[in-house]
Amino acid sequence: MSKRFWLLKTEPDCYAWSDLERDGRTVWDGVSNNVALKHLREMQPGDEALIYHTGDERCAVGRAEVISAPYPDPQQSDPRLVVVDVRPLAPLPRRVTLAEIKSDPAFADFALVRQSRLSVVPVSEAQWQQLLALAGVAAGDP
Repeated sequence: MSKRFWLLKTEPDCYAWSDLERDGRTVWDGVSNNVALKHLREMQPGDEALIYHTGDERCAVGRAEVISAPYPDPQQSDPRLVVVDVRPLAPLPRRVTLAEIKSDPAFADFALVRQSRLSVVPVSEAQWQQLLALAGVAAGDP
């Protein structure tokens, strides 16, 4: 299966991009919505994700890599609640705001716009490339 792309939302007061950079890796947990859990279950090692700060910031701030297959959340007794491990790749050279995303026709069907409550959303390859371009990531950058 080819690499897939995701957007992972986090409240920066709880766990920010800077925390992920400091920690070097983390268990992406706290997801309870059934649709978001379905997306987590589809993740595979090597997939990439944009880390998105919610709350007052509302912007994509960094790129991360999924480094584990989904597994039951060890902090929960419900095996349907799954987690993945992620590691930081790089901060975005320029943050991409929700307002920018909403104003770009390329994102008309993007789940971040259509289903704003979801904490884990898939990103198409075309949308991924557009997000990276908006962030100032040059094509071919690691």
